[in-house]
Amino acid sequence: MQLKLDLQKQAVLSLSGGMDSSTVLLHLLANDYEVTAVAFDYGQKHKVELERAQELVDYINSSDAYQGHNINFRVIKLDGLVDLLNSNLVEGGEDVPEGHYEEENMKETVVPNRNKMFSSIIQAVALSIANEKDCPVKIAMGIHAGDHAIYPDCRQEFRDADYEAFKQGNWDADKITYYTPYLNGDKFDILKDGEVCCEKLGLDFDEVYKRTNTSYKPIKHYYRPETNAWKWYSDYKSASSVERIEAFIKLGRPDPVEYANEKGPVKYDIAKSHVEELLTQHSA
Repeated sequence: MQLKLDLQKQAVLSLSGGMDSSTVLLHLLANDYEVTAVAFDYGQKHKVELERAQELVDYINSSDAYQGHNINFRVIKLDGLVDLLNSNLVEGGEDVPEGHYEEENMKETVVPNRNKMFSSIIQAVALSIANEKDCPVKIAMGIHAGDHAIYPDCRQEFRDADYEAFKQGNWDADKITYYTPYLNGDKFDILKDGEVCCEKLGLDFDEVYKRTNTSYKPIKHYYRPETNAWKWYSDYKSASSVERIEAFIKLGRPDPVEYANEKGPVKYDIAKSHVEELLTQHSA
């Protein structure tokens, strides 16, 4: 399938490199948007997500379906903030907690005002595009219902208040609207839409999703010790990974991401069994 993008359908996407925002990227392309994707380096421990975002953009840009077009992808460096931010998710913070994503200790992964920092930059980019091209622009985000309990800045109330402040502080702000297709869904709903979008775009589902990172505790292992060759694997015990694997279990297909524990790489079935046991304990 050859994409026919409508240059008057513009979107700016907050692309973290995770499963959720990567699926929003597919969703936008499947609906004929020209996409500017923005990622942020804020000193996160799971910085591998930025590499995955670039790998996914490169894969899509080189696909037959996307010939002649390019996703405009930028990484904004905010890593100078790292020693000023109090969160287990950034370099220098305590260990990222493990367990179910609804447990109280998951609040330790909150980065203060993270989405407000991101949204201010994305709003500026979106409004600049809107004024330059004289067209409306959507700001797209992959926030979903599973985020709401732990991350207040993923809730609709925050988004509405943030948008109102943006309108108060800028001329022509009515050209910008928010697009959050998964706000009331979960990761399973996101994956289901991902399947539909991959089929529409002529992309290989596994090739897409192996180029995403959801793990907040990626593990580095040497896979060829004799040549000092190493790569990043996803953990399967942190809450973010548990939620992802649960979605793949519901979908009935294996996660193409490679998993590992402290000892080395593991087969997906081991990660799956761990999550199934954890979910059983949580529901008891």
